[in-house]
Amino acid sequence: MTTPRLHPDTIEQVRQATDIVDVVSEHVSLRKQGRNLVGCCPFHDEKTPSFSVSPEKQFYYCFGCGAGGNAIKFLMEIGQRSFSEVVLDLAQRSQVPIQTLAKDEEKKLARKLSLREQLYEILAIAGRYYEHALRQSLGQAALRYAREQRGLSNETIQTFQLGYAPGGWTTLHDVLVQEKGFTPELVQQAGLILPRKSGDGFYDRFRDRLMIPIHDAQSRVVGFGSRTLTGEEPKYLNSPETELFNKGKLLFGLDKARQTIVKADRAVVVEGYFDVIALHAVGITNAVASMGTALSLDQMRQLLRYTESKQVILNFDADAAGGKAAERAISEVEDQAYRGEVQLRVLNLPNGKDADEYLQEYTADDYLDLLDEAPLWLDWQIQRALKDRDLQQAEQFQAATEAIAAILGKLPNATLRTHYTHRCAGMLSQGDSRLALQLEEALRQQVRGQRWHGRSQKWQRPADYTLREAAEAQILRIYLHRPQFRQDIHNALKQRDIEFSFSHHRFLWRQILAIEEEQAKLEPDPEWDSSAFDLIATVQDLCTEFSQDIQQVYHLIQLNEKTELDILRPGLSIRAAAASLERIACEKRCRHLLQMWESAMKSAKKELGQRQILNTYLQQMLMDESEQVQNLLAEESYCLQELDEIKRLYYQEKRYLQQLDQQRCVDVSDLSELMVNPQLNLN
Repeated sequence: MTTPRLHPDTIEQVRQATDIVDVVSEHVSLRKQGRNLVGCCPFHDEKTPSFSVSPEKQFYYCFGCGAGGNAIKFLMEIGQRSFSEVVLDLAQRSQVPIQTLAKDEEKKLARKLSLREQLYEILAIAGRYYEHALRQSLGQAALRYAREQRGLSNETIQTFQLGYAPGGWTTLHDVLVQEKGFTPELVQQAGLILPRKSGDGFYDRFRDRLMIPIHDAQSRVVGFGSRTLTGEEPKYLNSPETELFNKGKLLFGLDKARQTIVKADRAVVVEGYFDVIALHAVGITNAVASMGTALSLDQMRQLLRYTESKQVILNFDADAAGGKAAERAISEVEDQAYRGEVQLRVLNLPNGKDADEYLQEYTADDYLDLLDEAPLWLDWQIQRALKDRDLQQAEQFQAATEAIAAILGKLPNATLRTHYTHRCAGMLSQGDSRLALQLEEALRQQVRGQRWHGRSQKWQRPADYTLREAAEAQILRIYLHRPQFRQDIHNALKQRDIEFSFSHHRFLWRQILAIEEEQAKLEPDPEWDSSAFDLIATVQDLCTEFSQDIQQVYHLIQLNEKTELDILRPGLSIRAAAASLERIACEKRCRHLLQMWESAMKSAKKELGQRQILNTYLQQMLMDESEQVQNLLAEESYCLQELDEIKRLYYQEKRYLQQLDQQRCVDVSDLSELMVNPQLNLN
């Protein structure tokens, strides 16, 4: 749910109604010491209490790490949540009326909050019911499965609040609807029941299954995972997407793992519920799961909030599906990983085991040793490029070198590129030192080829900056003001492999995509079209949160006569701007190819045959790029001529209308004179 801007009165009332001692006591064991209370700081590892809470000043401070603030700040830091989220929760807890800066938003927010609170209550009741049923006679088979086949202790079962869904068709339905008085429609919105195909009544979604409640970061039940006990398909069944349950944003076990992630300064991501439960059971409590889906950017951002070193270890299954899941997770944070902003590692356990299977044979210390030795994502990707390839076969050798060059070509650090190029040449040569030297030079050339693929700034002319900025601004301006052409822009960016190169343009584009993604989740219609959404109003709201960033692109939000005219024909303008951006990239590649060609021809180290092969290769690539530049110039020229003709006609029409206005003014002036002096002969 997108949180609207809260009224200052609401924020102030929440501050006055909240007692910091009550808030902190939920997370820290406090004892009285003079006028204050003290305890061990939750933000860093300590044995001697240095964390102080002042009821008088409604303030906390840690003399060890320097953390301090009020109750709202404490909840923001402990839960890594936004200001608005914390204030809304505290407002509901203290029953403070919620006001927003827009009345229509206030009513919409109130309805949303009311619905969410009811869904939380329904899911909490369902969780307690399942947990109770596990201990009854009807749940003994599920309890035996958890204890004997999964090896879980009573303490672990209780910690994760495992339960049992009875096999009846309407067991939970009857509890929630008939006993608790909730409407079937509301229980359906919680994802617990389904309508019968006949249209007559509802039935339970989960039947005769071991139930695994899924909590949000505030430890509230938001959905369930389940495992069959009878071998029926699907083996695992999750709650559907609901107002509260979004599996792309939730991490199973995060509510129990976040404090350990902070202390250990690293997070471990596994694939399944029982992997997390097994790891926590042996004391490795910084583990979470992505619930069977590829780790998303939202999930990765949540984890990075809790680790200062930004260390995340992916322990996915070693099969093909697990490898693809790891690759997708890496691609989500690829830019940050290449810049070193994320310390991403990948662990594949021996013999293709998952964490749960591994711990049935080995100890927690063995697993921790493997975590410590887990390779960086870059080394893991290189290993995958070489895995199962026979380097004695020319085709497989070529495929391996191309895959490695593609990986190394994205590294922005020259020293790191040199290091990995040398290492990979050694791997490819398989111990042959003479061959390793030759391969290193060849691999370096290929890596350079990846580096100049339209992204290196070295080969860009000064004039290109102005052209690029104007073209990127035009695309963003059309996207904001001509919503029916948004899909055309997405297509053009994808087909031409265009990225926004200026930081303020990248910022605006990321915000636009995030806004649309959030809005799409609020729309009940799966065929929702972003062109019907008032994007500009939402972007303008970002001014309060990102004032400096928005200031650089605010001229794109407001149109004047010139910019209005510039987007009079959006289709042509998109083609012209996209062709211009692609042409600039092609010209950069041509300049770099030409330099490589000249350098290769002058090199005395290369044999004649090698120079001829390289000459032919580079010459062909240069011809292809030059031909593409000419094609793009022709397309760009055509579009610009058409746009200039439209502008010429516009200004011609404008001058004509101005002349009419002037004539009308003369006519009105003459008419006024005639009314004053009827004897005048105006003919």
